[in-house]
Amino acid sequence: MKNDISIVAKINKALSNEKRLQIILWLKEPEAHFPAQRDGDLTVDGVCLGAIADKLGVSQPTATAYMRTLAEAGLVGSRRIKQWTFHKLVPSGFIGAYGLLSDLISDN
Repeated sequence: MKNDISIVAKINKALSNEKRLQIILWLKEPEAHFPAQRDGDLTVDGVCLGAIADKLGVSQPTATAYMRTLAEAGLVGSRRIKQWTFHKLVPSGFIGAYGLLSDLISDN
């Protein structure tokens, strides 16, 4: 149970910031919100961190911090292609988060 509480806290932190919520919405439909990339497919590989930072209007270190928080909550995954890091949603992370939050408030 203590581990579940830690995960719920990470999810809460990830979802408590407007910019991180905006990133989630963009990553839900990357082709609608980002231009095609030279390396990596938007849907298959994810969105390059530089594109996320540019769209948010923040520095890459700030975007990295946002993405790290989302990843620690299990909501976003990343992969390296060449020198770039690409990020995409992890649907199972959202399903797991929903389950943990439901268990937290259930009567059973």
